Amino acid sequence: MTDKALKVVLTEKQFESQIKDLAKLYGWKYYHTWRSIHSPAGFPDCVMVRDANLIFAELKVGKNQPSVEQYIWLEALARAGQDVFLWYPEDFDEIVEILQC
Repeated sequence: MTDKALKVVLTEKQFESQIKDLAKLYGWKYYHTWRSIHSPAGFPDCVMVRDANLIFAELKVGKNQPSVEQYIWLEALARAGQDVFLWYPEDFDEIVEILQC
């Protein structure tokens, strides 16, 4: 075996499941649209609320980037004063910190 670290590749569904589990662990109400076929294009993957805190998060894995519609939603929500995030599995430690607070 080489000295290089073993890199685990997650699917977006697996990553979303991790975020859902973390949110529940730290007492957040969690919403994820099951099938977005009739929903507006680009709405963020996850919505979480706890007390007076509201988070919108778009989840991506690998080299995937948000679509134009996803960026438009994230920017509109940020302009409205909401907490918005674009999270990748590499952001896991930061995600834990945010959801713990």
